[in-house]
Parts: sequence; structure tokens; C-alpha cells
Amino acid sequence: MLRQVAACAAILGVFAAMPAPAQQKSVKIGFVSTFSGPTAVIGNDMRNSFELALDHIGRRMGGLPVEVIYENDEQRPDVGRQKTEKLIQSDRVNFVVGYIWSNVLLASLKPVVDSQTFLISANAGPSQIAGELCSPFFFSTSWQNDQTPQAMGEYMNQRGVKTVYLIGPNYAAGKDMLTGVRSTYKGKIIGEDLTQWPGQLDFSTELSKVRAAKPDAVFVFYPGAAGVQFLNQYAQSGLRGQIPLYTAFTIDSLSLPLQKDLALGVPGTQHWVNDLPNEANKKFVADFRARHKAYPSFYGAQAYDAANLVNSAVVAVKGNLDNKDGMRNEMRKANYASVRGPYRYGNNHFPIQNFYLQDVVKDAEGNLTLKTVTTIVKDSQDQFHKVCPMKW
Repeated sequence: MLRQVAACAAILGVFAAMPAPAQQKSVKIGFVSTFSGPTAVIGNDMRNSFELALDHIGRRMGGLPVEVIYENDEQRPDVGRQKTEKLIQSDRVNFVVGYIWSNVLLASLKPVVDSQTFLISANAGPSQIAGELCSPFFFSTSWQNDQTPQAMGEYMNQRGVKTVYLIGPNYAAGKDMLTGVRSTYKGKIIGEDLTQWPGQLDFSTELSKVRAAKPDAVFVFYPGAAGVQFLNQYAQSGLRGQIPLYTAFTIDSLSLPLQKDLALGVPGTQHWVNDLPNEANKKFVADFRARHKAYPSFYGAQAYDAANLVNSAVVAVKGNLDNKDGMRNEMRKANYASVRGPYRYGNNHFPIQNFYLQDVVKDAEGNLTLKTVTTIVKDSQDQFHKVCPMKW
């Protein structure tokens, strides 16, 4: 018995002599996006918006200073995973944020959730993560990929479009986009093309097929430079003015300066438009324009919200970043002033939110910008949440 007491005392003495866990000195956030090549304009807009959000909250969360480490995924899944692993293993970040591309996010998901680090997607929303790959450590501040084109499918129904031709890039998000249209559109799909991604900027073959098929409308999804080229070639082919074009993510504040008047009259759908009349959005748009002399994009709006979602979690636990349950519970409330207005989370941590019809107009200074026309869908929830096993 004396030996047992002595042994216990010795063990307690060892623990007493061990240094206490290091007190958290900062909130470390890793931000993965594309910062090189033609699509760097998207990554830079996201970074600029994230930085603006940090300035708005005083660059502190829960009493702790914020440190952000930006990593360039080069629009490649293997590089994105490598940079993600570096953030987790070497930099030991508390949150990983960003991700434009669905294939990059899918490649990067496992190392983040396996390490029980929170991942906030500020854009990509592949169906797999909304469904069977949903995780208590994953949240989205954007949408599930299918939702935006689903809203466009509904709008085409309202417009009485009887036949449509679908075109998009051959990768995870492109497939989700076309699936989204198919799930709500009630007319006949008389043609569909998935084109090489990334790299293909010549759409003459696809446009020849459209001309031969003679649909009532064309739906297209091409973000970034591909979207600029598609609109140019649509006009050059003579199809503009003959066959109406409907889009998702093809026209935004980043592409408009290059698309110019070719974007006029081409409707799109989105969960956020820069003129939404809530106070958080007014401040975001006004301050972004003052700083960068341009309108923010929806990519930026989602990154701005991501910073505020993280902030809400850290504030709720008073800077105790070991309290992951507390942070998760707070994020599930979406208890912050989102620039899209109030929304809530589904069981898979994807937003349940409104989707709007947007149109291209000229502002008072003659600049092309986007305007909210009407609400197409209220409280949209993705269809894959039913497959997600997570319940709360």
C-alpha cells in the first residue's frame, strides 16, 4: 500500500513539474485560394474581402490577434492538398478557409477533417461534401453547387422555356451545375456538352452544335476567363439575339469589365447581389469600393462572411480555441450579420438561403454592375442533406 501511495505521489509530482499547455497567443487561419494565373483575380478578390472583414472587426477575435497565412493552390488539386497539409501540420492553424474549385476542395478535405481542424469553404460546394462526406468540421458560407443553377431552372420554367441546351466545364462543379438545372427544369434538354477544364477557351464546336439543335435557350456555366471568352464567341457566332442565354457564375463584377455590353440582357442567379439592402452588406460594398475602386464579387462576399463566421465562433468561446464543441455550436447558429441577410444551416452545414435573379445594369457613374431583380427561391436547401448522416 505504501508503495502504491509513493508511486501515485511520484506520478503526480511528474505532472506537476510538466509545463502547462501553452496559452493560445493568436487565432491562426490558413487561407487556400488561387493567387496565380488567369483566375488569380478571383483569389485576390476573396483575399481583399477577407482582409476587409478582419479590419472591420479590429483584427482580433475573442481577445486574440488574428494571423492569416495565404497559400496558392495554383488551381491544382494536388497542390491544394499539399498546401492544406502544410497549414495543418507545420503552421498548426485553427481554421482553414477559402477554396474556389470543387476538385481542389475535395482533394483537400480529408487531411483537414482528420486533424479535427475547422474548414470553412468560401466558394466550392461539391455534392459529395453536402452528402456522404459531410463533416462536423466543415462549414460553407456559399452554397451547394447545384442550388444556384436549380434557381435558374425554376426561372426558365417561369419564362416558359420549352427546350434548352446545357454547356459547362468537365469537372466536379461543372457536373453539379448541369445536374442542378436538370433537377428543376421542366422542359426538354435537347443537348449537353462538358468541355475540357481548365484550358479550353475555344467553344466553336459547342456553338455549332447549339446552332444545329435550335433550342429555345442555352444555359452555361463558365467562371473566370472562360466565361469572358464564351460571351465573346456567343456574340461572334451570331447566336446572341437569336437564342437567349441563361447563366450561373458566368457574369460577375470581376468578369464584367471584360464582358462589357455583351453581358447586358443575360440573366443570372445568385444568393448575393451587391445591392441587397441590409446594413452589413451596405458597409461591405461601400468600404470595398472605397478601398479598391471596384465592386466586390460574390466570391468576396462569401469570404467576408467566412471571416465573420469564424469570429462569431471564437468570440463565443472567449478565445478558448480548444473548445471545438462550443465553436461548432455557435457556427451552427449563423449568429452574425451576413451580407446576404439572415440564413440558417442545414444538418450538413450548408446554408439554407434565398436565391435571386440578377441583371446587368449601369450605375450612376456609367459603370456596369449587377442589380437584384426578384427573389426566385426562398429558403432553398440542397437536396444532398438527406444523405448526410450528421444530425444535430
